Amino acid sequence: MEIQVSKDCIAQGKVKMENAISHLEEDLKSYRAGKANPSIFNAVMVDYYGTPTAIPKCASVSVPDNKSMIIQPWDKKLVPAIVKAIMDANLGFTPINNGENIRINIPPLTEERRKELCKQARAAGENAKLSVRNARRDVVEAHKKYKKDGLQEDVCKDAEDEIQKHTEAFTKKIDEIVAAKEKEIMTV
Repeated sequence: MEIQVSKDCIAQGKVKMENAISHLEEDLKSYRAGKANPSIFNAVMVDYYGTPTAIPKCASVSVPDNKSMIIQPWDKKLVPAIVKAIMDANLGFTPINNGENIRINIPPLTEERRKELCKQARAAGENAKLSVRNARRDVVEAHKKYKKDGLQEDVCKDAEDEIQKHTEAFTKKIDEIVAAKEKEIMTV
């Protein structure tokens, strides 16, 4: 039974680490890397009949080519509200309103903006690493508590070694994800 408690605790820590990776990947999707990516609108909220709603939930976002996107609201009355929300979000481009839909032309990124995005990606990676280390700390502290309650010392030591291996693996994966995003951002 002691070993099962330890395994459950490690599994919970691993889930927290996986959530940190998922959050990082979702966050990095919203970075505009010089090509059209509809997921940048996932965090842009528009006032949809009094309710703040993400653009993809009240309009279809299509990508006709690498340098443009078209947003077609399901309700034509939303066009001005979506244009305002995009302008307020300061995404680095100006929406073109033709009355029925909104066209977005993606300008090429400047070198300065690319470096700034890389810096943001590294910061997001550091936050993910912090979450992974916090998950490891929670598992280690739980095992110390279990040890005081009578859990065998070798079970605690094995659990600490196992969670450390998971921590190192997730940290390496975070570095790989951030490096891939930096490469994508810096590709002209």
